[in-house]
Amino acid sequence: MKRILFLLGMAGLTIASACQHETHHVQEETTYLVTKPVKKDTVIFNQYVGRLEAIQHIELRAMEKGYLKKIHIDEGQPVKKGQLMFEVMPTIYQAEMDRALAESNLAQLEFQNTKSLADSNIVSQNEFALSRAELDKANAHLKLAKAHLDFTKIKAPFDGIMGRFHVRLGSLLDEGELLTTLADNSQIWAYFNVPEAEYLDLVSENFLKNMPQVNLEMANGKTFKNKGTIETIEADFNRETGNIAFRATFPNENKILRHGETGNILLPTEIKDALFIPQKATFEVLDRKYVFVIDKDDRVTQREITVEREIPHLYAVNKGLNVNDKILVEGLRKVKKDQKIKYELIDQKRVQTELNRLHAE
Repeated sequence: MKRILFLLGMAGLTIASACQHETHHVQEETTYLVTKPVKKDTVIFNQYVGRLEAIQHIELRAMEKGYLKKIHIDEGQPVKKGQLMFEVMPTIYQAEMDRALAESNLAQLEFQNTKSLADSNIVSQNEFALSRAELDKANAHLKLAKAHLDFTKIKAPFDGIMGRFHVRLGSLLDEGELLTTLADNSQIWAYFNVPEAEYLDLVSENFLKNMPQVNLEMANGKTFKNKGTIETIEADFNRETGNIAFRATFPNENKILRHGETGNILLPTEIKDALFIPQKATFEVLDRKYVFVIDKDDRVTQREITVEREIPHLYAVNKGLNVNDKILVEGLRKVKKDQKIKYELIDQKRVQTELNRLHAE
């Protein structure tokens, strides 16, 4: 019995030893994926939150007091310049117009009579001049009355789209009361704020003389078909935020964009000889980024890097690496410093394709 137990124990030790040897062998045979940085010129897009405004957006207000007699258009309806939109009950202003017209006609008759008498030297030139002044005064009153009457008909000052009504038919209006808004959406202004450091980088690249076109990413994640042109930059930085406002203009012939929308402005920036590595090849220690570099003896060394730009799945590195360095892409948590490893060197395009596939899933 003791001999049997001894033999079983020895067999167990042999099996355990074999398992440990096999595990150790598997660990030694693990092949890690390694790639090299890619150096190339590229264009990246800086993203800024944009506020969209129509090139013309005004409030339409009543110029005179009175009851709202007619509404000739509807909310959201396109209107043409000069089109009649609202009519305020003009009874009082029509009466004032009629009285001013009568006074003007009377002053015209008196002027003609005085002129005839002055031509015959029956009245003095002073009396004739006084008659002319009375006529001018009456005509001025007539023009004023006509202006007040015209103010009861509110017309579109430009082509645009009507906003929401703030009054209803029959409302008693006060002078200056808000009726609605009118927006010309044929072009859209997009305002976006750029931090001071980024602004200085742009200026140093001769940006102000050759401002690039920008894209607009709409709220649904789609890119607006027309590109925008940066036309102006504000004169001053905002002291509270440290930003400066840019304005880009987008053609909007189909009226898809509306006043008050938001979106992301994508500003292209060209980077020369950028050195790109996969983001997944990096790790952080105390807010500093590192990679594992494989040396000539196939050993793992830790190296700090400085990231210049960040784009989906990639970092543009400006310090810490060169194009000949081999960096670990997978198994960062499985290796140790100075560990000798077996690896497979793969093209970074393959790494990027796999990242894009995983992102799509």
